[in-house]
Amino acid sequence: MSADTAVPAPRRRDRVRRLSRLDPAALAGVMMRDVVLFRRYWKATTFSSIVQPTIYLVAFGVGFGSLVSHVGHVRYVQYVATGVVATAVLFSSAFPGMFNTFIRWQYQRTYDAILAAPVDVEELVTAEILWVSIRAGVYGLAPLVVGFFFGLRPHPGMLLVVLIGFVTGFGFCAFGVLIAAIAKTIDNFNYVTSAVLTPMFLVAGTFFPISTLPHGLRTIAQFNPLYHCVAVVRDVSLNTIVTADLLHVAVLVLWALLMWRLAIWRLQGRLID
Repeated sequence: MSADTAVPAPRRRDRVRRLSRLDPAALAGVMMRDVVLFRRYWKATTFSSIVQPTIYLVAFGVGFGSLVSHVGHVRYVQYVATGVVATAVLFSSAFPGMFNTFIRWQYQRTYDAILAAPVDVEELVTAEILWVSIRAGVYGLAPLVVGFFFGLRPHPGMLLVVLIGFVTGFGFCAFGVLIAAIAKTIDNFNYVTSAVLTPMFLVAGTFFPISTLPHGLRTIAQFNPLYHCVAVVRDVSLNTIVTADLLHVAVLVLWALLMWRLAIWRLQGRLID
């Protein structure tokens, strides 16, 4: 075998090895870019993350709370305050996953430029999702902080909300990336928002127990990842942790891993010809 024919084989093997791992330097590089961009609009994003749960708490916790004082042994305003955490995580992860991905890919061509560097699609998608998930986990604390002013008592278990929000946000951000890779136009996101995301947070035990739903809807709601987020956040925040919370966490982890791999697979098919 000549020297000319012997060179490509190891190069192909090196490329396969590279595509099968996540390089910390590549992840850090992509995330650093996101951090720099975030410094420009963090005030508006943080403002909406605080105002939104406040509106929900006033409208449902205080408004409906005058009609329904308790859900089980929990005051209704506390019930809503812990449930709205999932809503804050959902909207601060799914929407950036959809809109940021689509705009940077289709309009700004940012991803084409990043992929020209020693970064592959798996590292690009993972870094983008990681950054959004970290933000979602922090923003998940906002409803609890607001809830303190409505009678919610601080508890050490609330510190776990950041981790729960991170895992949940990872799954929903990856879901958003997957939708962005599938959608033909940005207007298609309206279908996902109205037909998928809105029903998910309404039927997740955020404002009322899913046990009050008809049997069929109750069964469907149990497959809703947001329901499992609400359940475990409520338990750790109110110090009512039970064995079933391990199942809730397992569902969230499986959801995150599944959406992550699907997002990478679908976006790679669109970015790499």
